Amino acid sequence: MIILGLDPGIATTGYGVLQKEGQRLTALDYGAIVTPPHEAPPARLLAIYNRLIGLLELHQPDALVTERLFFARNETTAFGVGRTIGVALLAAAQRGIAWVEYTPPEVKQAVVGYGNAEKKQVQFMIQRLLNLPVPPKPDDAADALAIAICHAHSALTLPNRR
Repeated sequence: MIILGLDPGIATTGYGVLQKEGQRLTALDYGAIVTPPHEAPPARLLAIYNRLIGLLELHQPDALVTERLFFARNETTAFGVGRTIGVALLAAAQRGIAWVEYTPPEVKQAVVGYGNAEKKQVQFMIQRLLNLPVPPKPDDAADALAIAICHAHSALTLPNRR
């Protein structure tokens, strides 16, 4: 199974691609799609879409996974994230790729074993679980890998989750 995890944002969208073979997880690719702040939102979303299309074509994932949106304060950030998820869902739907989302505590539980884990604990476990020489950077890529790891650990128990 190949999983594309996304940490969506209009300024920076982190991505992480994992391959799961049995219990073994391998990081195939990770990084961030960064858009220039001076560009208008439609141009930024188009740039994200085009990069996602490239990732989908290159890796042929079986699933696209994201974290469930929750914003209590920053409405502007919430709109940008929501728009970016919409672009990602469109790209996945055009290719028949399933989409699954998990809550932040579910992701932390799957990676660290504790739903209230701190970011540094999550990054440390990502490095260990994927046998990476250093913690993945930027933080958005690490978050995307964590979401993909969550799905790798949960996919058999939650096959039709949306």
